[in-house]
Amino acid sequence: MPERWTRAVLRLRVPVLLCWLAVLGVGIVASLRLTPLLSNTFNVPGTDSDRARVILARAFGERPDGVFTVVFRVRHPSDRTLRARLQRRLAAAARAVPSGRPTKLQTGGDVLYGDIDTTLDLQHAKGYTSALRSALRGSPAALVTGQPAIQHDLEPILSADLHHGEEVALPIALLVLVAVLGLSLVVLIPFLFAACTITGTLAAVYVTAHVFTMVSYVTNLVELIGLGLAVDYSLLVVYRFREELARDDSTDDAVVRTMETAGRAVVFSGATVAIGLALLLFVPVPFIRSLGVGGFLVPLVSIAAAATLQPALLSVFGRRGARRAPVAAFLRSRLGVRVPVLPGTIDVDSGFWARLARAIMRRPIAFLAGGAAVLVAAAVPAAFLQVTPGSISALPGRPESVRGLALLSANAGRGALTPTEVVVDAGAPGRARTKPVHAAVQRLSDLIFHDPEALVTATGPAAPYVEPSGRYARVIVVGRHEYGDEASQAFVRRLRETLVPRARFPAGVHVFAGGAPPQGVDYLARSYGWFPWLVLGALVLTYLVLLRAFRSLVLPLKAVLLNLLSVAAVYGLLVVVFRWGVGADVLGLYRVPQIEGWIPIFLFAMLFGLSMDYEVFLVTRMRESWDDVHDNARAVAHGLERTGRIVTAAAVIMVAAFSGFVTGRVAGLQEFGVGLSLAVLVDATVVRACLVPALMAILDRYNWWLPARIARLTRVQDSKA
Repeated sequence: MPERWTRAVLRLRVPVLLCWLAVLGVGIVASLRLTPLLSNTFNVPGTDSDRARVILARAFGERPDGVFTVVFRVRHPSDRTLRARLQRRLAAAARAVPSGRPTKLQTGGDVLYGDIDTTLDLQHAKGYTSALRSALRGSPAALVTGQPAIQHDLEPILSADLHHGEEVALPIALLVLVAVLGLSLVVLIPFLFAACTITGTLAAVYVTAHVFTMVSYVTNLVELIGLGLAVDYSLLVVYRFREELARDDSTDDAVVRTMETAGRAVVFSGATVAIGLALLLFVPVPFIRSLGVGGFLVPLVSIAAAATLQPALLSVFGRRGARRAPVAAFLRSRLGVRVPVLPGTIDVDSGFWARLARAIMRRPIAFLAGGAAVLVAAAVPAAFLQVTPGSISALPGRPESVRGLALLSANAGRGALTPTEVVVDAGAPGRARTKPVHAAVQRLSDLIFHDPEALVTATGPAAPYVEPSGRYARVIVVGRHEYGDEASQAFVRRLRETLVPRARFPAGVHVFAGGAPPQGVDYLARSYGWFPWLVLGALVLTYLVLLRAFRSLVLPLKAVLLNLLSVAAVYGLLVVVFRWGVGADVLGLYRVPQIEGWIPIFLFAMLFGLSMDYEVFLVTRMRESWDDVHDNARAVAHGLERTGRIVTAAAVIMVAAFSGFVTGRVAGLQEFGVGLSLAVLVDATVVRACLVPALMAILDRYNWWLPARIARLTRVQDSKA
């Protein structure tokens, strides 16, 4: 980081701190108002399912994601008197929801159930869940479910899981910081840094949520990822600051040197994380894009805080705040506890990490082969990875909406809550009632009825299957499986590719498959259609950023290739844990046949940046040593010795933060947390402690190769390799 910038921040430290104090206050207020703006919607603009959604809302007066389903458990479902009474009760309750319209009650086993159709989107419909439940009080008891009710009930679960995750992560982070920095006031700096960056990010998310759809997971993602990143970044800078203070000059000079080295590394690390997540903004899927916005803002605010708040805090705490001897003396004298004193110069020739580096560099091929074999073995199960747009059954079982869903699924089929709605656009008012179009609709209905996935097929010549103008008709299909199951996805593909063409609709008639199952298929197809471009963009941009950070053509290529291998290993381990169930019961995790579709995409974007963090911290320290002595073996040993302990501590903090996802009760966030935690462990052990030094030993002086022409293009000093 430029010296001039840091000194300017130090001169203006008071205004800088006041600005961040204001950010902290605004962020706290914004976080309290954020939840009502969030919702998990899988709409994909421009697809068949989205066209069907628009027609259903405009012509039929309903939105699939705004429909409530009310389930009554009764002893005699065929009792007409009871049925009429419950129908009236459903109609009266529907008035509690704007645009609410009750449907006819249906029988499924021992339950009667009916929908309350609305024109509300998911974000607004969820807010009427409590009012609807109050309106339905009576006997027999009514269970309100459906996407809005599930979304409403999910929010307190996410909030409770977040608080539980913080209760796990914060004490572990404190213990690690004390172990690394000692009992001194500077232990507070990473927490102050994290508080400001997290609240600043939440404030930015609050503003963004007024413009774009933001998913319900974003608060958990921002707070737990933000905690891990912010504490790690601040710890690395504070640790280097303690080293610079040992030079016995002014505090401001120590801050400047710290920001020129560790501060610069943090900025580059944050940039690599931001690049991977920023690429998600180009994926034309609102769910993925909103995850990208939330994730991208975390490192972006962290970079801003690292460039301004961090040097200001270091200057305020200064040498006295970094001192730990008085506290250690107090503990020794009063409690008999011995606390190690701040070490002076670290012996780079005899430390553990230096010995490890020399051992690897004596037999680099063996270590390289062993480490690579571990990653390849972990990556092999990735061939069995299957994805789902989502799973409403993999939710905690206590909320009313989930109990209603379970009761409905057991009696009426797992697809009863999320039917497929085939919308027929005849092209002109009244044409849907003509004989050729009606006959084609009937042929399609018969074909669907004989499909093995169809449990119930419903259509007809009048409402609710033909809307008043007579232009649009529809066929409603209840499947045997949940909307995200592979069987349900296969049915949607058969419907579009085989059944609709076989129905022989007249020219000018368009058929769109809508509802949750087709929407899920479109969501996955669009997301993974863009995934290869996301991968390519991350590879190229990360390589360019690291080329400038490392001043080398070879080291960024090595980093990119190793990261690809480690990401593949994490995908494989997700299959092992969640699909095959290895360790799932011990950790209290769901066992699911499919991983939620956003997980591999967001994991790649996140992991590619996170794994670069440790790469940047490690290699930039090696780069400093190489520039001084031009001895590759010593540079690697020096880099490992100076960063090995701190990178290990940072990895422990990161895993602690991500464990907040693992201890939660939502399957998707569990998968995300396990993936991130395993990635950090793999990266900090197999990759950084084994493969990186082994490869650097084999490459030797070519590690630092950067021709003068490339150096001029990237505006850095060329290497004398």
